[in-house]
Amino acid sequence: MTKADIVNEITKKTGIDKVTALNTIEAFMDVVKNSLVNDENVYLRGFGSFIVKKRAQKTARNISKNTTIIIPEHNIPAFKPSKTFTEAVKKIK
Repeated sequence: MTKADIVNEITKKTGIDKVTALNTIEAFMDVVKNSLVNDENVYLRGFGSFIVKKRAQKTARNISKNTTIIIPEHNIPAFKPSKTFTEAVKKIK
């Protein structure tokens, strides 16, 4: 499902126009992204959590050059679905 598909579904279910729905979705994504950039998690009850995970420093190998490099500790964004969300997806066959 793409962003355009999401906008179409929202307009069908709510009756608001596509421009308003698109602006709302864009604003939501900006808020989530900015919160994660500022190291703040976003919790949506019944849906899930957008969280920042820390990856520890590790050594990696460049096989073609036969060298090792050190990848420093860094943050990555992640999504953790809620229990009800996970159970609903498990029931789908």
